[in-house]
Amino acid sequence: MPIFSRRVRALAVTLAAMATLAVPTTAQATTTGFVALSDVAPSILQDIRYDTRHNFVGRRIDGYVQPLCILTRQAAEGLRKAQAQFLGQGYTLKVYDCYRPQRAVDHFVRWAKDLADEKMKADFYPNVAKDRLFADGYIAEKSGHSRGSTMDLTLVKLPPRFQRPYIPGEPLEPCFAPRDQRFPDNTVDMGTGYDCFDPLAHTDNPAITGVARQNRDLLRSTMVAAGFRNLPEEWWHFTLNDEPFPDTYFDFPVSRCSLR
Repeated sequence: MPIFSRRVRALAVTLAAMATLAVPTTAQATTTGFVALSDVAPSILQDIRYDTRHNFVGRRIDGYVQPLCILTRQAAEGLRKAQAQFLGQGYTLKVYDCYRPQRAVDHFVRWAKDLADEKMKADFYPNVAKDRLFADGYIAEKSGHSRGSTMDLTLVKLPPRFQRPYIPGEPLEPCFAPRDQRFPDNTVDMGTGYDCFDPLAHTDNPAITGVARQNRDLLRSTMVAAGFRNLPEEWWHFTLNDEPFPDTYFDFPVSRCSLR
């Protein structure tokens, strides 16, 4: 075999070997291993805020085609376990967000850089200057949600109270205002609303006392027992301890069609 041909063949073998060592760390298209939460734990309520205009951006977020909670099967099974405990105590879980495609995170980043857009500030980040959202850690270019085993959730007392829909343009109240002044979510009182960019949303903030403290502690202790860990800066944020895709950030749309 000519020397040139042998060198080409050796180079091809080397490149093939290097390819097998590649670890996917960016957005992927496959949905193998993902399920709709409603197929695993149908009693868990869903209020997918990023499929609506009731969020800190004020519009539907890129990548949310349906108001659907998608998770890895392991995370969904873990939530079913936690839900069984809550149902026995007269509560149900309610999820606000589950799997979040990378394109949604990119939408957040673009919004955060547009300092002129503050239409939802009065509700979600009244005490934070928008040009501090990155530095203070409220917005980042990657999110654990995109790995499929992180979710935002809360508790609702059974039977659930009626919750009226959000009316775009309605007057906004600070997310840390007393419960009877905030948007009338049907959840138990956690001391702040969901996605509140404020230190009062930190799970162990000592200013949160009484019933709200008891509710936070109940949510966290039961979720921890079911195999999840809490993000200390957000009382609503939990991640499965043994998540199956710890280094992969997916980008398929939030849609049941994505699971077919």
